[in-house]
Amino acid sequence: MIRAAGLTLRRGVKVLLENAEFVVHPGERVGIVGKNGAGKSSLFSLLQGEIDPDAGSLDMPASWRLASVEQILHDTGRPARDFVIDGDRHLRELQARRAALDPDQGQAIAELEAALVEAGAWSAPSRAEQLLAGLGFAPDEWTRPVASFSGGWQMRIALARALMAPSDLLLLDEPTNHLDLDAMLWLERWLAGYPGTVLLISHDTEFLDAVARVILHFEQDKLVRYKGGYESFLEQRAERLRQNRLAIQRQARETAHLQSFIDRFKAKATKAKQAQSRVKALARMQTLAPLAIESGIDIRLPEPAQTPDVLLTLEDAALGYPPDSAADGSPRTILQDVSLMVRGGSRIGILGVNGAGKSTLVKTLARELRPLAGDYRPAKGLEIGYFAQQQLDVLEPGLSPLQHFTRIAPDTREQELRNMLGGFGFGGDMVNQPVAPFSGGEKARLALALIVWRKPNLLLLDEPSNHLDVDTREALARALAGFPGSVLLVSHDRHLLRTTVDNFWIVADGRVQPFDGDLEDYRDWLQQRQAQHNQIARAAAPAPSQDRKAQRREQAQARQELAARRKPLEARLKRVEEAMAKAQARLAELDALMADPAFYTDAHKDARPRLMAEHGELSKALQGHEEDWLDLQTEIEALGEPGKS
Repeated sequence: MIRAAGLTLRRGVKVLLENAEFVVHPGERVGIVGKNGAGKSSLFSLLQGEIDPDAGSLDMPASWRLASVEQILHDTGRPARDFVIDGDRHLRELQARRAALDPDQGQAIAELEAALVEAGAWSAPSRAEQLLAGLGFAPDEWTRPVASFSGGWQMRIALARALMAPSDLLLLDEPTNHLDLDAMLWLERWLAGYPGTVLLISHDTEFLDAVARVILHFEQDKLVRYKGGYESFLEQRAERLRQNRLAIQRQARETAHLQSFIDRFKAKATKAKQAQSRVKALARMQTLAPLAIESGIDIRLPEPAQTPDVLLTLEDAALGYPPDSAADGSPRTILQDVSLMVRGGSRIGILGVNGAGKSTLVKTLARELRPLAGDYRPAKGLEIGYFAQQQLDVLEPGLSPLQHFTRIAPDTREQELRNMLGGFGFGGDMVNQPVAPFSGGEKARLALALIVWRKPNLLLLDEPSNHLDVDTREALARALAGFPGSVLLVSHDRHLLRTTVDNFWIVADGRVQPFDGDLEDYRDWLQQRQAQHNQIARAAAPAPSQDRKAQRREQAQARQELAARRKPLEARLKRVEEAMAKAQARLAELDALMADPAFYTDAHKDARPRLMAEHGELSKALQGHEEDWLDLQTEIEALGEPGKS
């Protein structure tokens, strides 16, 4: 296990942790949560031995193998598949040693061949391809050099390389930042089958809730452990804060504001699944109002001066890039036959895999791109607020937040500008500090504040939450929920989508179509689509070879892979059975003791509360062990027996 005792960690003069204690048990999936700058990434650096604690200790088993995503990539001339396999350093070392042997070193060759089989050398290429495919790479991209991909896709390759490495502890720092929704869903499934311990930093609350079973939260220079996923953590913290009288009084005002909006929305909401999903998300925001108060970030979007009934229309449009952007001088069409209307008050989420054309659509609606064909008809009075994926680049590093606002609103009173900045989390001296050292989340908040200052009636938001911490994402969700204008949103943050949008458009196969369903339906649609693609690929594949020797080799490889997948599950099952036996034995002792009338006499009055509490804790623990045992048995049975089809 990982155990911290008296742990103190500082960054410059700032105290991140002071005399902190916590435990992470083997096999746990732990979400690390805290505001930007709280020390989450520093904790990872500590675990990786890159920095030392200022006091106390942080210990984990010396035998544990650790894997993490590299932020700076080397050897980028390597093909993507080989680069991913390089993540298994033990395998590469064995292969190098085998290649260096002379043919007459028979004994050494035999030993290394056995070690290579044990290390899964023959299945390594297929395992690397599965990781790349799951993260969105097409087969013809597996052999392309890493350097030929954009920065975001290179980070996907770095993630695949980390997943390829055999490990007992996997550290993931914002792994979903460069993933679209289908890749995120694949990663959730992959992590569910990972046998080791996972420590995860993520501001994507739905991804965090799907993966984590324990939350470690940075609170007042300590790491506080919460049992359960992210939603359970929020509820536990909210309940603790509700017990503070002052927080309850302030909560009443915020709750009344949210309730008034929820009531208005319910009055006009249809029975559509996505609308009902949004009602539930808004109700959740109301329940967690105390956490919003504590965060200190209260984003309020100004009400538009006017909102025409129809804001803009696209008709029979072809969208893409003009001739001067292509090497051959021809236009590059991304989307065709696009006909759509954005009405006043519309709330639309735009779904689709990376590269499908979502950003192209949004850029066209924002008038950053002209349609290659067809009509674009804006309404009189249309005022667009466009947040692009590269929006942070518009900020001047040497200017302060107040100076940025003064440039766009030179005639506005300074106090009014300060009030606006305060709502976006910029208070005190921070409004006069240069933005250069600001975190990505702080810069994103400032960029969004600058956009909404002009009171747009249509917000076009392309991944607005990428750099935001959890508190700011929640504040943005609350602000968009109460915004009376129209919103078109591209995001892989499912909570933001649930809270903000009423309808979806789906961008796929060069078209834009309304999607009649919610995010669960979209997940099912993705799986069905993948199944159809796989079926087509199998139908197009050449007939399998009849080489019996090759077939036996493939069957042996399959048995080896199956045994490798069963082994960690069976090891975990054994540990759970041992824990169950130990708990059952102690419970039997306590049951016998509590059945004795003498237990309730004064002779046992001091020990009685402690023993009864122990009985309750053991009973709860045993129930958890039994659930784990059943889940593991189900997983093992689903895999089947080695050697059986």
